[in-house]
Amino acid sequence: MTHVTSQAALRRRGKRQPGGAFGFAVTAAFTFIIASAPQPLLAQTRGGTLNFIVTPEPTALVDLATTATNVLKVSPKVVEGLLEYDFKFQPKASLATSWEVSDDSRKYVFHLRHGVKWHDGQPFTSADVTYSIQTLRQVHPRARTTFANVTDIATPDPYTVVITLSKPAPYLIKAFSSSETPIVPKHIYEGTDAQTNPANNAPIGTGPFRFVKWVRGSYVEYVRNDDYWDKGKPYLGRIVVKVINDPAARTVAFEDGSVDLSGDTPVPLSDLERLKGNPKLGLETRGYEFQAGVARIEFNLDNPVLKNPKVRQAIASALDREVIRKVIYYGYATPLASPIIPSSPYYDPAPTPYPFNVEFANALLDEAGFPRKADGTRFALTVDPLPIGDLPARTAAYVKSALARVGIAVTVRSQDLPAYLKRIYTDRDFDFSINGMSNLFDPVVGVARLYTTGSFRRGVPFTNGSHYSNPEIDRLFSQVAEETDEAKRKQLFSQIQRILEHDLPDINLVSPQYLTVYSRSVHNHTTSPDGVSASFADVWLQR
Repeated sequence: MTHVTSQAALRRRGKRQPGGAFGFAVTAAFTFIIASAPQPLLAQTRGGTLNFIVTPEPTALVDLATTATNVLKVSPKVVEGLLEYDFKFQPKASLATSWEVSDDSRKYVFHLRHGVKWHDGQPFTSADVTYSIQTLRQVHPRARTTFANVTDIATPDPYTVVITLSKPAPYLIKAFSSSETPIVPKHIYEGTDAQTNPANNAPIGTGPFRFVKWVRGSYVEYVRNDDYWDKGKPYLGRIVVKVINDPAARTVAFEDGSVDLSGDTPVPLSDLERLKGNPKLGLETRGYEFQAGVARIEFNLDNPVLKNPKVRQAIASALDREVIRKVIYYGYATPLASPIIPSSPYYDPAPTPYPFNVEFANALLDEAGFPRKADGTRFALTVDPLPIGDLPARTAAYVKSALARVGIAVTVRSQDLPAYLKRIYTDRDFDFSINGMSNLFDPVVGVARLYTTGSFRRGVPFTNGSHYSNPEIDRLFSQVAEETDEAKRKQLFSQIQRILEHDLPDINLVSPQYLTVYSRSVHNHTTSPDGVSASFADVWLQR
């Protein structure tokens, strides 16, 4: 077996790691973005309260059954994973101190940290890991794909976990972060419905912070875990997660010092120039390597109108991605038609088969049997933008205007996040939505969940919401999931992208560049690809 310690990068005999560095989502277009300026080395100070904005308000405090970014930002403060990762996606120790991967990549052995306790005093053991992975496979939007090849999880002793696979999964070693594979306490969850367990809203973990209370609509409070296994950490005494729904109010909160940190570009893009000039504030572009993804339109293919491929082709042809980049994203995005981001080694830069062409869009709609009526419209649709940030809603406004030019009347419908998730993924009461989906550490996990037949899972958010099914896509994703040759993987992903761009179960628009806004009194806020979705065990304040 290939042995990997907490201080060494994973090595496999004769095998190169796929996607060794997805790189930053920043392209040449973003070279003007301010990243955190180098700072002199300072001694860490202890204590203090970090005021951290998460928007919209989380729907849960544990990411066991959701991949919503607002939940991912809070869960890892309490609930940990087996591993952490550096900016090159190399694994580091967390609840596992060392690990081994067999030469045929079909067996993973994790050696767990001794002496770790859950926040209620119970010991952390291998049974918790086994329970968590088995439960994630049932309720998590991505885990069924991530752990698809797992045939057995053995626990020969309380500090050893052996995962056996039927086939190689070259991406699997990158899947054990707290934000992707959270380890929850078996003694709290076993025998309950994991999706409705009260601990999802009052978490018990092994992490650096303990949950105190959640005042709905206002804030979530965490305090330092004095019994944390990494002695001396965390440095912060307290974290207050504030809910500030108005984007302009968030800008003011940064300027007056009432908040210290927030991610996913929490302020209006139009305010960034002003914030760049504030010596007390900084902007950071790192910390989105796992989260980097694509803003997209997702069709409901059960809708009889949208089931017609010519209608989808017409909608694609009516949209100008360059307008979206400039007007909606203020230049902080890269136009693309692929579901895979440009910084990925698997990105296929082939141009879209349906470029912006209003005349062609009108012709397609005529051919599809939808002539204009007396009022100039052909038919009506409703769009549901994802209610996280203001960019999906602003994109929806543009789409409404653009489609009006080809006779499609669009109504923009607004709702809170729980209502949106229920409408799209449970009730399926929608025409099309505007959302964003992350590529994650490998497209097999981040992209396949949106398109494979088996990923249509009613009631499970951020999966195949279009209800798209193509046996060839299923076959290609199945093949690339176990392929270890990088050249062959790239070829397979190119085939996948070209089929999807032709079939149009969705329209990929741009790859956004996200930013973290922070007070310069906050140190070590971005130390990994998880960015502000990390544990904050290393964060400290210089007041």
